[in-house]
Formats: sequence, structure tokens, C-alpha cells
Amino acid sequence: MTLAWVIGRGGLLGSAVGRTLEAARVAQFVPPARFAWHDQTQLAADMRAAVGAFAARAVGAAGTAGSTAGTEGTAGARAWEVYWAAGVGSMGSAAGELEPETRALELLLHCLDAEPRLASLPGRLAFASSAGAIYAASADQVISERSADAPNTAYAREKLRQEALVRAFAQARPGRGALIARFSTLYGPGQSTGKQQGLISHIARCAIRNQPIRIYVPFDTMRDYIAADDAAAIMVLAARGGGDGARMKIIASERPTTIAEIIAAFKRVARRAPRIVTSSSRLSSVYAHRMQFRSQADPGAARIARTTLMVGIAQVMLAERGAFARGTGASSAPR
Repeated sequence: MTLAWVIGRGGLLGSAVGRTLEAARVAQFVPPARFAWHDQTQLAADMRAAVGAFAARAVGAAGTAGSTAGTEGTAGARAWEVYWAAGVGSMGSAAGELEPETRALELLLHCLDAEPRLASLPGRLAFASSAGAIYAASADQVISERSADAPNTAYAREKLRQEALVRAFAQARPGRGALIARFSTLYGPGQSTGKQQGLISHIARCAIRNQPIRIYVPFDTMRDYIAADDAAAIMVLAARGGGDGARMKIIASERPTTIAEIIAAFKRVARRAPRIVTSSSRLSSVYAHRMQFRSQADPGAARIARTTLMVGIAQVMLAERGAFARGTGASSAPR
């Protein structure tokens, strides 16, 4: 069997990865307690304990607390997988706000590397990065893995730093592989209200509450929106398809959409026009006017992205209506 651990499973991407693994009947590990992300000393203790419990489960130790029984059994794994989908940074984050996230990743990689029980098994790490941030200043009409990195924010530069840590981890030992998954714009039900991003979820929340929606870029601004469940399925497939060492893949729907098209789709789904207010912000200049992606790594995987924008927006609207009726919001705390 393969034992998988999704870090950040409470978030949009992490929960989708968990559902993908569950559908594939992959055994999953859940730590016994939430990580203390904002307390570095406690986080170090939490991380060491969680990695120890994960390793014990992987080699088949009985009675490991905090694990969940997958349908593949619990007698010991033939391999392990870790999916990093944690992080609360966004394009507007300052460098100092992002440093703790990088330290947390570095801590996890150190703990995984130092665990001898994991060294005895083949292992893979899949890391969620951001294509939109890393290629924000790219002049390429269509961006692929062959395009040069073109960061223009602290967030993008920190993502590149994190990717370097993942590459070094994968190259340190034979039998290890790593996927660096650069995602286009993710969306889906349950997107966090705590991150200053997520245009589709933001429009849905405002539309349901009959609030004005502020748009900071021109209506012909083009992005690639991919449903989180589609993105997670591609991520899991790509993570399992590589050999030793690190590889990078852009994960996108490869169907670019303008903001005007999104607004029109909301009008059809909600049967009324959203209240749009256009303005500018300090971040308006860092967002590329046009972003179109075409992956050259496993290009057939893009066929997994089957959720149309209309269906995706309808799903988000339904989820937001339910949250509004319950008086609840999406959580921003990773696990």
C-alpha cells in the first residue's frame, strides 16, 4: 500500500487532494493534533511528533495515534507520499509575512529527512506552488515549463525559495521523488475568506449578500481558472508518474477566461447582474494582463480538468448560499 499525508488538508486544495486520494482508496494519515503554525517552538515539537507517527504508520507499527485507516490496510506501506498544500500567503503578502511559511516547510523537510524509517521506503513529496505568481512578469504569450521564471512580488520570490528547498530534499537521497506543482488560479467551494484572493468566491459571496464587488483590473484581464478538484486529481496523477529527483509541472485548465466572461457567467447562474465597482489598488500593476498556460510535462493530464466554468461557478454559489444561511465562513487554518 501507499500511505499519504496531506498537509493543509483544511484548505481549498488540501481538502480536494484528500478527496482524490480517498476516491483512489489510498490510506491517509492525519496527525493527532493541529499544528501550532504561529508558534515556531511548538510547531517544531508538533512536526517532529507528527513525522514520527507518520513513519510508524508507514512501517506498520500498531496502535499509532492520530492515523486513519485507509482501505488498502494498515500492515505497513510499500511507499509514502506527502502533499504540501499549506500556506496563507498571497500576491499582496510582504516578505516578512511569508518567512514563517518557508521555515515551516524547511522544518518538515528536515524532519522527514532525519526519520530513518522513512528512509527505508520509497517516498514522494508533492509541493503546491503558484504559476500565476512566478510567471507574473512573463512576456510569453503562452506559458509552459520552458518559460523563464518572471517573479515581480515577494510572494513569487518566496515560492521560488520554497521550490529550491523541495528540489534539494528530493536530490538528497535515492528513491525519493518530488513534484513541484505550479498551479494557475484555483477556485471552488469552501475557499478561505482569510486570503486576499479568490475572485470567483469573492463575487459569489458579494452577490449572495447583495454587496458591491470591487474589481481592480480591466475586464479583459485573462486568467486560467481551474476547479480545485480537477487540480488535485492532476497533482496526484503527476506526483505518482515521476521517478527519482524533482520535476516541475504547470497545472492549469488551459482554457483562459476574461473577467468579463466570469461576470457574464455569474449573471446567468444567479439570474441577475452582479453589482460591480471598478477601482485600482497598489497591486493592480503587478498582475499580468494576460496569462495563458500550456503544460509540456504530461500534456494529456490537462484532460482531467473537466469542470466547466459555469458548473464550477454554480457549485461555488450553492456552497456560499449554504454558508450564508448557516452564518458560517470558510476556515483559513491549514493542518
